[in-house]
Amino acid sequence: MKRKDTLGFALKTLDNLFFRNMFAYETRQKGVDEVTVMHGWILGFLYENDGRDIFQKDIEAEFSIVKSTVTSIVKLMEKKGYICRESVEEDGRLKKLVLTEKGRRTHEQHIGYLDILEERCKRGITPEEIEMFLAVVGKLKQNLEEDIANSYSQAHSSKKK
Repeated sequence: MKRKDTLGFALKTLDNLFFRNMFAYETRQKGVDEVTVMHGWILGFLYENDGRDIFQKDIEAEFSIVKSTVTSIVKLMEKKGYICRESVEEDGRLKKLVLTEKGRRTHEQHIGYLDILEERCKRGITPEEIEMFLAVVGKLKQNLEEDIANSYSQAHSSKKK
């Protein structure tokens, strides 16, 4: 099989095009804070879950990224003033992630551009095709998550022997 015919290659190039397109559009706009793609997704996740305690483990699960990566991202987002960490009453060791006013404003600036890009991507594609695409992506994700869980279980069971 040729590399260009693989799911991984297709998904990665689509991801690259999606975000290159987004940044090309945003850089033409004035007064918009430049954020990384992942920062944008995390700002959106926190914004959508306003009023709910969100922790680093929730970011790990939502975006399928490892703890060390989330730690680095959160530190940088905190340094840039997009989020802050606050102690939780039940356990002072736990720190929930909270959007700052700057983080909220930045998300609100970017969400309009994401909506425009989303509509541009869907151009010429029927709602049924979008539904099928999302269903297939969901199955791909489930397969990969199961494989990760199985390999994790196998690694831990072999260590006990």
